[in-house]
Amino acid sequence: MPETGTIIVIVIAVFLLITIFKMARVVPQRQAFVVERLGKYNKTLEAGFHILVPFMDKVAYKHSLKEVAMDVPPQNCITKDNITIEVDGVLYMQVLDPKKASYGIENYFYASTQLAQTTLRSEIGKLELDKTFEERDTINSNLIEALDKASDPWGIKITRYEIANISPPQSVKEALEKQMRAERERRAQVAHSEGVRESQINIAEGHKQDVIKRSEAEKERQMNEAEGKAREIELLAIATAQGITQIASAIQGPGGPDAVNLRIAEQYVKEFGNLAKESTTMIIPASLSDIGGTVAGLSTVLDTIKAR
Repeated sequence: MPETGTIIVIVIAVFLLITIFKMARVVPQRQAFVVERLGKYNKTLEAGFHILVPFMDKVAYKHSLKEVAMDVPPQNCITKDNITIEVDGVLYMQVLDPKKASYGIENYFYASTQLAQTTLRSEIGKLELDKTFEERDTINSNLIEALDKASDPWGIKITRYEIANISPPQSVKEALEKQMRAERERRAQVAHSEGVRESQINIAEGHKQDVIKRSEAEKERQMNEAEGKAREIELLAIATAQGITQIASAIQGPGGPDAVNLRIAEQYVKEFGNLAKESTTMIIPASLSDIGGTVAGLSTVLDTIKAR
């Protein structure tokens, strides 16, 4: 009999432990538990410690309230210009209403993935191949808008969608590579021609500046030469005038006329001798023997000029 009592006590203790375990629930942070009472929704438990009614309440669903990232499997999409491309992406979602997420749809992860794929095919079909590479942001925003509207009854929010890869067929890749190569070559030729044009412009500008500088230098040289010649003439005239003035003063001084007569006679004889050397035929003036008379005549002329 004592053994039977011990077994009963153990059974009761186990029963109490199971009951306490079923009654007590600790909900972690950023999670939510959906509680059903007798198979019907009763309440949603947020983070913290909670007591349930044993054998009547049970935790039917557990949801994470964190933002979740899901891979959207690659799929074939047809563009507006009838080219098949393979597209995959990443979908970000968050549970906002645990009750709707539990009873609004069977599996919101699967449903969101399928909805993202169908919506993506629809958006890709509106664009040509070139635009699909250029307008990723537009595609992403349109997908988010459509998915968020459709997922509202499910109690979840689509926060972001990012296209990961867009893979066109190999033939299209080769055509795009040829197009890109041709575009690069065209840009290189344009850049080369622009460089040649700039170089020719710079060379012409350099020649122009050189001609201008040379002409300015020539102008400066001519002006300097003209100023130098003018100064030379001026100085020569001043020197000549000063020499004439000094000669005139010397002539007016004592013995000046005699010196002039002697100088005239010397020049007369010298020039007459040079004339005789240059010509074999000479006409000798009748007054050649009278050099003194000639000199006297010249002296008279000088006196006349002086008197004036």
